Amino acid sequence: MADVVEIPGPEGRRIEVLDGGDPDGFPLLFHNGSPSAVALSPALERQFASAGLRHVTFSRPGYGTSTPRPAPGRYVDDVVESVAVLDHLGIGEFLTLGWSGGGPRALACAALLPERCRAAASLAGVAPYHADGLDWFAGMAEENHEEYAAAEAGPETYERFVVENMMPMLRASPDQIAEALGGLVTPVDKAIVTADFADWMSRCFNHAAAQGAVGIRDDGIAAVTPWGFDLADIRVPVAIWQGRQDAMVPFAHGVWLAAHVPGAEAHLDDDEGHLSPVNRLEDVLADLRRLGGV
Repeated sequence: MADVVEIPGPEGRRIEVLDGGDPDGFPLLFHNGSPSAVALSPALERQFASAGLRHVTFSRPGYGTSTPRPAPGRYVDDVVESVAVLDHLGIGEFLTLGWSGGGPRALACAALLPERCRAAASLAGVAPYHADGLDWFAGMAEENHEEYAAAEAGPETYERFVVENMMPMLRASPDQIAEALGGLVTPVDKAIVTADFADWMSRCFNHAAAQGAVGIRDDGIAAVTPWGFDLADIRVPVAIWQGRQDAMVPFAHGVWLAAHVPGAEAHLDDDEGHLSPVNRLEDVLADLRRLGGV
């Protein structure tokens, strides 16, 4: 069974960590999407354990019980938390998987920790906000247009937007999740919001709001800020997974990442959305193990 603990973090802060899966398996550092905080899912833990992986994840600063940063950071800054978690748990080499807003964090680990990170995967992961040759908003649900326009206006404006427009979603019960997501979920994604999945997502959202708007505020600011590392520096194996039925992170983001991460293997699926790839988690994990040679 997974354990949730708090560990010492940088600058005297605390980090909330979930350590589960197969305790004797090869370590996998999972970066969840935005917004989220650690929440135990027995079904997911069984999948990680079946794949022979030790599942490690943490609540980013401001989410759950993890101490906020003094000011919003960049995606690259979460590598500091990642290293703190890995070191505290005595983990050397690892694989990493990032889903949605966690995708850039996995890629940051690949770029900055090549001696430890054996391979990385971005699952429905977002591309850089100012990426050359990418219309970042094309194909994205209108809800996200409004959100990121507010984020681009700065932390104060975005925090007001979060409080007024997003906190109700974060407090949604399991039976309210699909409706709360509105146009962000396509039909293929609504189909995966079963009782177990909705329960887990609701708890991820609810716990993400434990300290109010600060965690999601900082995540949104990071999304519209330069990442702080160069994708061209990545030298470890990377897989890019993206579905064409994704209204949160459009298909073009995955196409762009696959073209700009050196040597990336692309898994671009016409029939998948943003949430539905969870049904293919077994394939994603097996492929990640193959890439990492573990």
